[in-house]
Amino acid sequence: MREGDLPGRVHVERLPDGGEHRTGIWISNQKARRDKLHPAQLAALADLGVQWAQ
Repeated sequence: MREGDLPGRVHVERLPDGGEHRTGIWISNQKARRDKLHPAQLAALADLGVQWAQ
């Protein structure tokens, strides 16, 4: 099940300086490794509305 408003795995953010960040991959990695995240990191994601971090 996909998160409601989170970008998909292939989403790439274009940065003002011309660089890019693979946001979708980052979110996917956080979800896959959520059991290794610090409680403060999970709380920060939960505050942003990420359901699997709650």
